[in-house]
Amino acid sequence: MLQSIEPTLDDKQLNKQQQPVDLPLVSVIVPCYNHGKYLRYAINSIWQQQYPNIEIIVVDDGSIDNTRVVAANLDGVTYVYQENQGLSAARNLGVKHAKGEFFVFLDADDWLLPKAIEINATYLLKDKQLAFVSGAHVKVYVGAGLIKEEKWDIHANHFEQLLQGNYIGMHAAVMYRRWVFQEVEFDVGLRSCEDYDLYLKIARKHPVKHHVQKIAAYRLHDTNMSGNIPRMLASVLLVLDRQQDQLVLVSERHALVKGKQIWKEYYCRELYKKIANGKEPLSFNAFLQFFRYKPSLFFKLKMIKSIIKKNAPNFGLKWLHRMGLTKKYTPKVGSVTPRDFDRLTPFSRDFGYDRGGAIDRYYIENFLQGEATCIKGRVLEIGDNEYTMKFGGGKVSKSDIFHVNDENPQATLIGDISNAPQIPDNTFDCIILTQTLHLIYDFKGALATCHRILKPGGALLLTVPYITSIAKDEWGATWYWSFTDKVLRLLMAETFPGGKAEVGSFGNVLVASAFLYGMGRTEISQKELDHYDPQYQVINTVKAIKL
Repeated sequence: MLQSIEPTLDDKQLNKQQQPVDLPLVSVIVPCYNHGKYLRYAINSIWQQQYPNIEIIVVDDGSIDNTRVVAANLDGVTYVYQENQGLSAARNLGVKHAKGEFFVFLDADDWLLPKAIEINATYLLKDKQLAFVSGAHVKVYVGAGLIKEEKWDIHANHFEQLLQGNYIGMHAAVMYRRWVFQEVEFDVGLRSCEDYDLYLKIARKHPVKHHVQKIAAYRLHDTNMSGNIPRMLASVLLVLDRQQDQLVLVSERHALVKGKQIWKEYYCRELYKKIANGKEPLSFNAFLQFFRYKPSLFFKLKMIKSIIKKNAPNFGLKWLHRMGLTKKYTPKVGSVTPRDFDRLTPFSRDFGYDRGGAIDRYYIENFLQGEATCIKGRVLEIGDNEYTMKFGGGKVSKSDIFHVNDENPQATLIGDISNAPQIPDNTFDCIILTQTLHLIYDFKGALATCHRILKPGGALLLTVPYITSIAKDEWGATWYWSFTDKVLRLLMAETFPGGKAEVGSFGNVLVASAFLYGMGRTEISQKELDHYDPQYQVINTVKAIKL
């Protein structure tokens, strides 16, 4: 299960970087475009560094979200605003405002791992000739709930190695010397791969270093530019073509040819996976790009087969399914009819995430949005803190993550919430406990802990399932309970004595059936979602205030 990463230091601990030190100043430049909900995570990951001489510059690239408000609440941060001009222009503007000898560029939705700045600065201090040093990173796949380590052990021939592929992979894993940007800057004409373009320009002329210590975490989510495969492939080939006239050695020319083929194979494979798995519609541009860059006849035939299966109306399979002659038919998203429910298997076993998102999230997020005024001060969330920052934003002074084990290196609290004596009484202004109570055998103990560690007047925001399928992953092993609205009222009377509890309930027979069959959120209308029938409770909610 994916856990969001949040550094443990709070805003007041930034003053360590203002102490007089002999080490070079490191300027961390954080461009941000509509990623205000992630910005505090990025900044906190800088504050947690052991390196004592750091300045932080946030460049707001014309955001229309709460980026300005979040930045204003962060002490010790230089805030710079520009009209939206793109990532390259934002980084170049950050360079103009930076005073450091070393530069790091951290995108607002990513974060630095502990000791990142110290590690990279040590390499530059040891070798004065290096233009930049780069390290390994981890990729965090938000949708899939996975964390993957990315490291390449490259010791020599860095320019040729880069021609064959971007072994660096993540910009925050790089630390530059200041003089580099007296020679080059980020190309504002590139809307993607601008960092790869810079690596090639520098490594062609100057010594660089790469190591395999993990430096940063790269968050992959729906709004990443890297998710636009046709654009990414076009950009990376353009970047490589720009190097053509600069090549001197035969080995460099061979590396360029090999690199272009590697990138074509990689992105066409990724495009095929997305279309074949129904995660991306088949656009005309994607179709042309695939057939232009993937010469294998076998692979083209495989792609055509997948396109027909996933994107064309398959009347034959549908007819055979209704005749009871096949079990392979699954209706496309948006094309479900009442007769399609005449089956013994669901459309999706992943709660509808692969068909437009889980239906229950509609109720959960509406509930939290309605109670957003409670999400303030010091907030504890179980598992990750996505909802804390999404609905609390600038009202949150400190966000804590509670996790059952140490799989999440940035979780601030580890243990069993049903028995957590390590957490002091009266600590939190708000606790967000969504879709977790049913996984805890001693759920009464968990509620008692929540009551104990809340401050007087603090709020518990709780959601639980009633009508649901059981997870097919590791969480299915501890899927113990379902809760009606009636039992929640009794539990709140026991565990929040004298307090105020408001219980909500959502669902109807259509929504419950659709959720069990694995239909996606987009396949059910808002009118259908908003209708309530107490006999078919899909999600129940609680706002409990401690007396």
